[in-house]
Amino acid sequence: MAAGRSRRHAIPASFCLATRLWIPVRSSTLHDSLGFRALFHHAHEIEDLALPIPPAESALWRLLAAITARITGLDDPDMPPSEWHQSRAALLTATKGFAPERIEAYFSAYVWDLFDTERPFLQDPALARQCRKAAGVNALALGRPAGNNLAWFSPHTDTHPRPVPSEQAAWHLLIHHQYGRSGQCSARTVDGVTHTSLRAGPLRGTVSFHPRGRTLYESLLLHVPPYQGSGQLEPDLCPWEEPGPPRALAPPARVTWPGRLLTGRSRHALLLVPSPDGNHVTDAHLTWATPHRGLPATDPYVIVQTDPTKPAEERDTPRRADADRATWRDLDALLLAGDETTTVRRPAIFDSLNDLPEPVWQRLTVRVHGFDQEPKTKNRAWYTASTPPIWAWAQEHNPDMAQRIAECRIAAETLAAALARALTRAWRETRTPNTTRAARPDHNKERRRPLWTRQAMADYWPHAEAVFWDLVSHKPDSPAYPAFARQAVDSLRKVTAPALAQHPGAGPALARAIATIRKTTAPRPKDPR
Repeated sequence: MAAGRSRRHAIPASFCLATRLWIPVRSSTLHDSLGFRALFHHAHEIEDLALPIPPAESALWRLLAAITARITGLDDPDMPPSEWHQSRAALLTATKGFAPERIEAYFSAYVWDLFDTERPFLQDPALARQCRKAAGVNALALGRPAGNNLAWFSPHTDTHPRPVPSEQAAWHLLIHHQYGRSGQCSARTVDGVTHTSLRAGPLRGTVSFHPRGRTLYESLLLHVPPYQGSGQLEPDLCPWEEPGPPRALAPPARVTWPGRLLTGRSRHALLLVPSPDGNHVTDAHLTWATPHRGLPATDPYVIVQTDPTKPAEERDTPRRADADRATWRDLDALLLAGDETTTVRRPAIFDSLNDLPEPVWQRLTVRVHGFDQEPKTKNRAWYTASTPPIWAWAQEHNPDMAQRIAECRIAAETLAAALARALTRAWRETRTPNTTRAARPDHNKERRRPLWTRQAMADYWPHAEAVFWDLVSHKPDSPAYPAFARQAVDSLRKVTAPALAQHPGAGPALARAIATIRKTTAPRPKDPR
């Protein structure tokens, strides 16, 4: 009996992502969780992913896109662009989904276990001996307080950490690789070289835009970016396809397409410590993966903003996530193709959607995943949103509608700025009438805005969205600026009504503010996004 117990205890913990249930999905009649294999086998029967944490789903889409490219042959850099688009179009018209034999061949070729002793998935087994101490399971699970941070709204503490279910640990593993923080971390020593600092993940603080088809199968194919280069001399490998574990001090590999571009740019190294049965993670190592800077690359799912005043290597940056910014304000950046003169470029993945079969692009929607983060360590909020079917409005299909959307968005933002300026000035004239006119308030700092301004902006933006859709959908010829000016005045009056009885000078100051808002006109022409 003792020998039998010893043999049972010797069985290593396991959680194979290819077969275990860890990816929530949904259809019209079903909500379930699947592993990689079942996900690809049944992709044509599933509507969408259903992960509850937006940055985890965003990171997973990139990983799934790389796998989709592998099992469909769309990862061939030598395939002519016309042939590539024809191949994807043929796949999109297929009704039986991905080829089962290619799915099985791919998932049989690599290790997918979170707790494999030699090649744990997206982890570095060397951390067990190279790190002085583990970071703790609370550092793995975003949202939990860790270290000396206070537990404001969480029951978790470092003195009594609760294990994380392995399927959830896999989600947080993906988040750290793409959105991980920078700053101090657990010390790691490699070949006598010790570092204690992290570089931020490649997607930290960004918002991603993911095309969605009628089924998960279509969405996966829509997520595969075409090759934009002129030749790829070295093999493209995802981390799990590499011949050996990561080499921390090696120079970074070139950002090849599509595997390394989508899955191989992490700056973090992790190692999960499992419970004996493999169903939970009880501890985690979290430290630096490389001391080298990452090579430049453009993620295909982010809006790229260009600042021509900066050096060439710093000119392009992804649009930052903002939990206070509604999705409709980004629609024109997705629909307008742009040219060499624009300072905003839509995600590269949307440039490949114009040769789709018509039934696909007519129903194409966009899922938005944002993670509003401070560049170094603080996480503000993550959020998600979905658009209606919008690709029929793209510049390539309906240039008038694309321009109308841009016009209305610019008008909404112009009147929002006018409302903030006018109401801030009115507040100062009412509260400090002798000093207001000489002072020039800083309107860029939300925390410095007076109460009236904050309340008015909170009221304006939800109503401005309704005005936007009314102008776009029902009043294509109606002037945009007067419509948003009326809403700005309504918001001003609503939040300042109590002040008229409390402050004798409020009436004239607010009258001047309303006059200023009504006089607001279109700004000088510039990039419409």
